[in-house]
Order: sequence, then structure tokens, then C-alpha cells
Amino acid sequence: MKNRLKVLRAERDWSQEELALKAGVSRQTINAIETGKYNPSLDLAFALAALFELKIEEIFFPHAAE
Repeated sequence: MKNRLKVLRAERDWSQEELALKAGVSRQTINAIETGKYNPSLDLAFALAALFELKIEEIFFPHAAE
């Protein structure tokens, strides 16, 4: 799954650690999501969307949407 997490995080000048703390996960989890090595649970996807005040589909999209 592709995502815009790194871009959105950079726009807010948040480090991976800061986003991880806000989302209640580890920095490694944020890194894995940003690099496409891990797909977040639905709960985590909703939490991240809420932090960025966006819809899930504005952050995450399938590879086919490239």
C-alpha cells in the first residue's frame, strides 16, 4: 500500500518520533509504514487520519492507484 505519510509529516515539521508519540506507536512502525514495509491496522490508519485531519483514503491508497 502506498501512502503520503512522510509528506504530510514533513509539512507539519514532525519527526517520525513525534508522529509515533502522537499515534501511540513506535518510531519503527512509522518508518515501516512510510517505506511501504508495513500496512497499518485499520485502527492505526483511522488514528493517523485523525491526527492529520484527513480521510484515510487521502493518506493511503493501493499500489494500483499510482
